[in-house]
Amino acid sequence: GFSMSIYDVTSRSIYLRWPKFSGASSYRVTATAVNTVDHSLLARFGDVTLKGTLTSLIPNTIYAIQAEAIDKNGIILAETQIMQSTAPDVPVIDQAYSKLSNSITVEWRAVPGATSYLLTAQDGDSFIETVVTNSPGTVTGLKPATLYRITIRSVNSGGKSQPSHFRKAKTVLAAPILSVSSPSCDSIAVSWKAVYMAAGFSVSLMRSDGLGRMLKENTTNTSLIFTNLDPGTLYTIKAYAWNVNGIPGDDFTYNQRTSPNAPADVQVAFNSGTLRAIVSWMPTEGALTYSVTASSGLWKLKCNTSSASCMVPSLQCGSEYYISVTAYNDAGSSKPTDAVSLKTIPCAPVNISVEEDEPGHLLVSWSSINFGHYYVVFVKSDDGLEVHCNTSHTQCYFQSGCGFTYFISVFAYNKAGQSPLGNVFNYTTAPCCPSDFRAVFLSSDTVQVTWAPVRGAEMYQTRAVGWSSMVLCNDTATTCTLSALQCNTHYNITVYSFSEARGSNMSCASKYVATAPCSPEIKNISKEALSASVHWQSNNEEATYIVTARGEAGLWHCTSSGNSCTLINLPCGSAFSVSAIARSPAGQSLPSYSVPLETAPCCPNDLILTQVTQSVTNISWSVGMGAQTYETTLESPKGQAKCHTLQNYCLLGCITCSTNYTVSLKAISETGLTSSCTYQGYSSSACCPSGVKLYRLGNNDIRVYWRASDQSINYNTDLHGSKGNFTCSPSSGLSHCDITEIPCGDVYTVVVSPVTDKGLKLTFCPKKIYS
Repeated sequence: GFSMSIYDVTSRSIYLRWPKFSGASSYRVTATAVNTVDHSLLARFGDVTLKGTLTSLIPNTIYAIQAEAIDKNGIILAETQIMQSTAPDVPVIDQAYSKLSNSITVEWRAVPGATSYLLTAQDGDSFIETVVTNSPGTVTGLKPATLYRITIRSVNSGGKSQPSHFRKAKTVLAAPILSVSSPSCDSIAVSWKAVYMAAGFSVSLMRSDGLGRMLKENTTNTSLIFTNLDPGTLYTIKAYAWNVNGIPGDDFTYNQRTSPNAPADVQVAFNSGTLRAIVSWMPTEGALTYSVTASSGLWKLKCNTSSASCMVPSLQCGSEYYISVTAYNDAGSSKPTDAVSLKTIPCAPVNISVEEDEPGHLLVSWSSINFGHYYVVFVKSDDGLEVHCNTSHTQCYFQSGCGFTYFISVFAYNKAGQSPLGNVFNYTTAPCCPSDFRAVFLSSDTVQVTWAPVRGAEMYQTRAVGWSSMVLCNDTATTCTLSALQCNTHYNITVYSFSEARGSNMSCASKYVATAPCSPEIKNISKEALSASVHWQSNNEEATYIVTARGEAGLWHCTSSGNSCTLINLPCGSAFSVSAIARSPAGQSLPSYSVPLETAPCCPNDLILTQVTQSVTNISWSVGMGAQTYETTLESPKGQAKCHTLQNYCLLGCITCSTNYTVSLKAISETGLTSSCTYQGYSSSACCPSGVKLYRLGNNDIRVYWRASDQSINYNTDLHGSKGNFTCSPSSGLSHCDITEIPCGDVYTVVVSPVTDKGLKLTFCPKKIYS
C-alpha cells in the first residue's frame, strides 16, 4: 500500500510525493544513476514531510529512485521504487531576430538528449510558446514592432530543462494593408491605413506578365495613384513600410487589373418573332464580362455575358430602346458605349371592332398603334377560306356571307417586322334565311312547313300571322307543324333562323298562305222520292262544296258552289250518312258533321195471290229492301180487304168470288217511311155451285146436278173413292154431268168446282158423300 509519484522534473532535479504511511517516523529516498557508476544520492525526510526534491542530479540521466518508510526503531516498514529520467541540459541562445512582423527566429546549439525545444517569447505579462524539434526555431503569432524576451528549454521524455538565459528581439513592422481600385481604364489607385511605428512606405507596380517597366513610389502618405496604365491589364502591386532605422517591414502584394475600355462597334439585330435583340460588339482587352442595358423611359432591361454578344429578352412592342454596352472586370466597369437606338415591332392592334352595317358587308376597325406604319387584316371563315387587306388606315371592308363565323386578326407592321398576334376576334354573321320553304296542309287548321337546313342556324322559328292571331313554332329540326290555325284565313308565314352567337336573322322573306275553307254546316235535307236536296250554310265564296252520301249501297255525290245540291238516283231502302266538304284553291276543309238520310223502302218485286177458300185469299211477296212491315189491300166496288204484317205474306178474308180487285201494298221502314206499291189487278175465283145433287142412273152410272152461279163458268166434277178416281167435265153452259162405269158398292167423295181461266180446278168447294 505504499507508493510514490513524480510531479516535476528539470535538468538537475526531480520532485517527488508519497502518501503518509502508518507507523512511519521518517522516510528515506535514494536515487541511483542507472548508467553512471558510483553516483547515488540519499535524502531523509521527517514523518510530516510527504514530498521532497532530489537536486544536483546529472542532466539527461535515468535514475532508479527508492523510497522507504521507517519507524522510530529504524525498522523499514514499507518500500517502493520507480525509474525516472532527468531533463536535458539548459540550451544556450546564439541569436534571435525577426524577418516577419508576426514572428521571431531563434538559433542555438543542440543539447544532447533533447527530443524537442520549447521557445518562449514574453512581452510583459503575456508570452507565447512554440515547440520545435531543432535549431533554428520560430515563434509565431507575435505583434508587429514589439520587443520580446526570448528563452528556450530543452525537452525529453523526462521533462523540460530550466529556461536559458533570455535574448531580446523586436518584430519588424507590419505590412500595409492595401485597398486597390481602378478608377479609370488607365489608372490604379492604392490606399492603406497607417502602420504602427512606420516612418515611410514603398509601393511598386508592374504588369503581371512582366512586360513594360516597373513603377515605384516612396511616400510618407497613405495613398497613391498610378496613371497612364494599359486598360484591362493585370498589374502586381507590392508595398511595405520601414521604421526610423530604415529597416523594412513585411511587404504586401496585390494583383489589380485596370478597368476595361468601352467596347467598340456595337451592332443590334432585332428578332421580331420573339421580341428579342441580339447585341454584339468587338471584345475589349481585359474585360471579363459585359453588361447590355436597353432603356426605354422608366423601363430598363439588362443582359450580362462573358462573350461578345448578348440577347436582350422581353422587349416591349411599340417601344424605342436605347442600347449601350459596358465592359466589366474585377477592377470595375468601362464607360458605357454610345447608345444605339432600336425601335421594336408595333404592338398588336387593340380595340378591334366588327360592324355589319348591312348584310354581306363587314367593317373591321381598330385603334392606331405606336410605330405602326401599315396594317394587315386577315379574315378567315370557318370553311377555311381566308382573305386579307393591306392598309395604312385603321379600317378595312370585307364581303361576308350569312351563317359564317369569321376569325379576324389584325397585325401592325414597321421596319422591325410584324406585331405579335393579338386577340383573335371572332364574329358570327346572322344565320341564313331558309329559302323555298314548302307549306303543306295536313288539315284545314294544320299546316306542315318544311325547308332545307341553312348555314349557321341552330334553331328555327316558324311564325304564322293572321288578321287576328299569331302561331309560333320553335324547333331545331327543319320542319314545323303549325296547328290551331283558323280556317278560311290568309296567313303570312315566315321561317326565321336563330344562332346562339348572333340571334335571329329578321330579314327572312315571308309567304302568304291561305288556309282551307271552314267545314260547312248542313242545315237540312229535304227528300223527294229517290232524291234528296241538301242545304248548308255557305261561308266561302270561292269554295266548291261537295256533298257525299255514304252507305252500304255505295257513294252518291253532288256538287255546288251555292248552298244546296240534290242527290239523285238514290237506291230505295238504304241508309246514308250525308256530309259536305268545301274545296278551294287553298285546300279542302274538314268534312261537316254527318246527317243521316234514309230512302223509302223498296217495293217487293214479286207478289203472288192464291185463293185459299171462296172468301179467303193468301197474298205473298218478296222482301222489300228497307221495309220492316207491310200493308196489303184488295179493293173492289163490292168492298175492301186489308192486312198489316211483319211477315212477307198475309191472308185476306171477306173476299167476294168472281170479283175483280185492285191490289196495292205499302212497304213501311223502321222509321215509318212508306212506299206505296201498285200491282196488276186480281180477280177472285168463280163461286162454287150450289144445290149439288146426285142421281143414280144404273148400277155403275150417276148424274151430278148443281145450280150454277154464272152460266158462263165451266165446272168440273171429281169423284174420289177407294176403288178409283173419276172426273167429268160437261160442256159449257150445262149444269149437270154424268159419270159412268164406276164400281158399285163404294163410298165416293163428290166435288163440283168451277174451272179457272188457266184450267186449274179449285179445291175449296164443298164435298158430297155418296154410297
